[in-house]
Amino acid sequence: MNHVVIIGGGFAGVWAAAGAALARGDADLRITLVAPNDHLVLRPRLYEPEPDRAKVALDRILGPIGVERVRATVSAVDTDRRVVVADGTEIGYDRLVLASGSRLVPPADLPGAERLFDIDTLAGARRLTDHLRGRDGYAAVVVGAGFVGLEAATELAARGRVLLVDTAEAVGAPLGPGPRAAIEAALDELGVERRLGTTVTEVGDGYAVLSDGDRVDADAVVWSIGIRAQELTRQLSDDLDHLGRVPVDEWLRALPEVFAAGDTAAAPFDAEHTVMQACQHATPLGKVAGYNAAADLLGVPPRPFTPAPYVTCLYLGAAGGVFTRGWDRMVMAAGADGGFVKEQINGYIHPPVDDAAEILAAADRVYIDLPFFPREDEPAAAAAGAQVSEVK
Repeated sequence: MNHVVIIGGGFAGVWAAAGAALARGDADLRITLVAPNDHLVLRPRLYEPEPDRAKVALDRILGPIGVERVRATVSAVDTDRRVVVADGTEIGYDRLVLASGSRLVPPADLPGAERLFDIDTLAGARRLTDHLRGRDGYAAVVVGAGFVGLEAATELAARGRVLLVDTAEAVGAPLGPGPRAAIEAALDELGVERRLGTTVTEVGDGYAVLSDGDRVDADAVVWSIGIRAQELTRQLSDDLDHLGRVPVDEWLRALPEVFAAGDTAAAPFDAEHTVMQACQHATPLGKVAGYNAAADLLGVPPRPFTPAPYVTCLYLGAAGGVFTRGWDRMVMAAGADGGFVKEQINGYIHPPVDDAAEILAAADRVYIDLPFFPREDEPAAAAAGAQVSEVK
């Protein structure tokens, strides 16, 4: 029996498994997902004060659709022999989907780096939450004023003093000028101090030293800079992009028998952009890559990857959020309305469980019109509230 193997239990991996099961139908095809954990972690929600709520048991998604699961870490991919090595055991494949995700890159040679916290993984988010639990009035330093750093800083500001530092000269530099005024207003409202054009050069017990020489109080220093694809991409290609992602074609094929999805795939979005390392792209990438891996074995026509319009939704703590659309990130909602849209998205990314028909139907909705992408003349919050129930 032909065998599709999927590496990774994040959004891309889980939806690749569902996509492969959708293409399989009643055909004889074995599908196996290999991941080191028992849960899908809803990574975009790890800024929340109770991160354990941001997880879904993999068996509740994979079991109903007939996908096997192996709890292991893949250390090697041998494309010549068509095997992966998982905790020392070889698993053969006929088609492979690499969806092993990305990781936060720790700083090199930073004194006290072992004291850093992060919200990149569930374990990291738990460690930060446990460290600060019951400690109102703490002092926190967040390094990196990008997407993750802003969400961490605005959540931490609910119970403590927060200093946000970044080497850039503007907050949210990767997001461009579009949402900057809304972000700055939220940070002002929450009392988040900013030190731009600087970074942390040392982390000690209760303090951090900045690159301008200042020493500041810090009960926790949260690192949020530098995401790269997991190292398995290096075993597929020497031609990786600046994020360590492997190039793929419109079918998400990286090699003749290997597909890639999620944070490992440098998939074209349009003539000027590649996809983002975010769940809004990981989910459809997974659905298409998994479907095409199975379809390739079954003689079923493949599906091209055609992404939905690009949107950004940023959580800003008690100040709400900001919702933008397009690569110029035109603001569609801010403040409470932006926060409402973010809440709806957090619900939307939660996969259906226990019901095979619902899971496979969701896998088939690759190009669904995003319920959080309102018309020009429609308030974002109203659009989200009206449409989210239609796709859940």
